[in-house]
Amino acid sequence: MSVHKEIKRVTTHVLSEMKLHGEKISMLTSYDYSMAKLVDQAGIDVILVGDSAANVMAGHETTLPITLDQMIYHGKSVVKAVTRCLVVVDMPFGTYQGNSLEALNSAIKIMKITHADAVKLEGGSEVIESVQRILSAGIPVMGHLGLMPQSINRYGTYVVRAKEEEEANKLFNDAKLLEQAGCFAIVLEKIPASLGTKVAKELKIPIIGIGAGGGVDGQVLVIHDMLGITQEFSPRFLRRYANLASEIKGAVGNYIKDVKSKDFPNEKEQYD
Repeated sequence: MSVHKEIKRVTTHVLSEMKLHGEKISMLTSYDYSMAKLVDQAGIDVILVGDSAANVMAGHETTLPITLDQMIYHGKSVVKAVTRCLVVVDMPFGTYQGNSLEALNSAIKIMKITHADAVKLEGGSEVIESVQRILSAGIPVMGHLGLMPQSINRYGTYVVRAKEEEEANKLFNDAKLLEQAGCFAIVLEKIPASLGTKVAKELKIPIIGIGAGGGVDGQVLVIHDMLGITQEFSPRFLRRYANLASEIKGAVGNYIKDVKSKDFPNEKEQYD
């Protein structure tokens, strides 16, 4: 029996059931109404309104510049399009670190305005007070460990995380901490596959990977990467399912050619 096919609306409980039945969870990012509508209709389980919007939608080098209001704009646009999948909105940099009351206020603002299903934030023990405070308001929280893009200035590089024993142990302990606090799922980014498998086996909540191997409970990719719209980004974990960059450039090129040659619009494309 496929849990995925049986349900009309994906909830945090449904994701738990999927893990229980050994059914993998599919997750992709989306940032706008039109794309989210297609992704939802295709049958995705979870849409992440990622702060990666800073990169693919706004052209920033890191995720740090995107604001709470901008994330809310993207989140609201996505939720309007969705009828089935779970929608999770990233809490942007500076809205939850070091101040649990600000974290709570940020999360409440996201939920009230976007009508999303949950929020996601990065970190373990460092942000546990914020996680607990948000959860105390009844807001579902998805964690994020491993490579944490909002901490890129601390790392100074996008290399694989938790290869050394000390960092691997911290990640595992942080995952347990997030589960105990009440997070409904955790994203693990760019870590050794063996560690991803260990965390997924030891924890009861779903573990979703992006570059964390096949032993986790689900996978997430940035939609612009997997559709081949962005071309500059080619990590090992990325599989491209289309090459829309060349398709779009080709279509635009044909449009330009038809306009220049006066082929467009033709008689059927005009009004009497």
